[in-house]
Amino acid sequence: MGNEVSANFELFNNAAENNQQFIADELKWLLVPGARVLEIGSGSGQHAVHFVNQLEEVNWQPADKEPYFGPLERNLKGISLAGLEKPIYLDVARFDVTGRFDAVFCANVMHIMSADLIPSMMAGVANLLDDGGLFILYGPYKYKGAFTTESNAEFDEWLKSRDVLSGIRDIELVQDKARTRLL
Repeated sequence: MGNEVSANFELFNNAAENNQQFIADELKWLLVPGARVLEIGSGSGQHAVHFVNQLEEVNWQPADKEPYFGPLERNLKGISLAGLEKPIYLDVARFDVTGRFDAVFCANVMHIMSADLIPSMMAGVANLLDDGGLFILYGPYKYKGAFTTESNAEFDEWLKSRDVLSGIRDIELVQDKARTRLL
């Protein structure tokens, strides 16, 4: 079960489909069997379905907010996979999720969300991670203030045209905020 399932999803993301195996290959050496993982910004649920199929005994908790939560719930309804939890509502502005996790995973969210929400997200993640837990981020970042590709610079302009507080983040700033909250 995998690509054939997600191809029928109400909400479908080509980028998620294209990067999911690369990410799964990295997660295989980061996550131990039985790891409990919270995914922030699950969107379509494609990653959740793919990862529980690829990762040994992982317990995957998809989460998102509106307008994505409804389609996420509908996409995953009726899919019965060991380790795939029922989606939960999560808005990083309030971060009212409880429980403990071995890892928090977040793909292609940091550049979409408002910069104002980064401290709230970091604080929420810090409250959920077990000792030694991992906060795993995937997405485009700037390094020392520079874009890695021209297409990322163009994407950043597009993001800021729709919300001036969104945009591709400096990885050093994200790491600094994570260290402040998580270590």
